[in-house]
Amino acid sequence: MTLLWEDVLMGRTDAIPPWLRRTGIEVLGWALIAVGLAALVLPGPGLLALAAGLVVLSLRYAWAERLLVPIKTEALKIAQKEVKTWPRIVASALGGLVAIAAGILWGVRPPTPDWWAFGDRWWLSGGWIVGSTLIVSGLVALALMTYSFRKFRLTRTSSHRRDSSP
Repeated sequence: MTLLWEDVLMGRTDAIPPWLRRTGIEVLGWALIAVGLAALVLPGPGLLALAAGLVVLSLRYAWAERLLVPIKTEALKIAQKEVKTWPRIVASALGGLVAIAAGILWGVRPPTPDWWAFGDRWWLSGGWIVGSTLIVSGLVALALMTYSFRKFRLTRTSSHRRDSSP
């Protein structure tokens, strides 16, 4: 069994039986779609999970690959736009940090304040389960912002410097 995992980790997927690979792709892809749909109404990165599910399913289905083309195009446009100016970069970073802070606050669950009109039961309900999804969402946002910054902002400034050198 160890040999199989070494083959998988080294990128040799031919060591995985085809039926297991197909089943794994199906289960993982549809699970990510289900998590994404749930996260659209619950705290969490719903759109990201939906896109990840489509990426996995695109390994087996042409329809999933066709759905990814406009999503990828639009995502790259938005990512490039979001790192165009420093105020946008700072706002994106602060948004990720606020999500992480909210997740920690949600998990710690401080006492219900006096101004809260509903019962104690409804104050930050969900505890660390909801808090951890907010923390993960914030970390994903920061990671994507860092990726966008490195891909679009740094390459643009380095190519601009090369063009302007004598």
